[in-house]
Amino acid sequence: MTDTKELVKNLADKYGRSRESLIPILQGVVQEERYISSEAMTEIARELDMSAAKVYGTATFYSFLDTQPRGKFVIRVCRTISCAMKGKNLIIQELEDMLKIKVGETTSNRKFSLLETNCLGWCHKGPAMLINDEAYTELTPEKVREIINEYMKK
Repeated sequence: MTDTKELVKNLADKYGRSRESLIPILQGVVQEERYISSEAMTEIARELDMSAAKVYGTATFYSFLDTQPRGKFVIRVCRTISCAMKGKNLIIQELEDMLKIKVGETTSNRKFSLLETNCLGWCHKGPAMLINDEAYTELTPEKVREIINEYMKK
């Protein structure tokens, strides 16, 4: 049994094999493999006895369910109007300059991916970003440089 097949089977054993189990299983795959491969989507469809199109549609609908390989550190910058009004564009520019990539790209060493995402729930402390599961708020370009420099050492 391949690692992906075994992972999906274990997640289905844990969460069940109903339609309601789809998102927790997709989240589990992302947690373990950092993204949902086409192989994983096919296995999930087989395990839950649903169409691969349904699995793919769900996986690609949600921005936190990555369907392509990402870097070790996934940076998600909030793109809401609240964060934009508080300087989100300066934060994006600083990240792009430091990492030498554009939004939607991953560094050549696969260490960082830079994405924009819908509301992170920190509108009152924007601009905000997540690096993997760690939230950073009230960002300035200087604060971003400090944060990213720490991650570069990891």
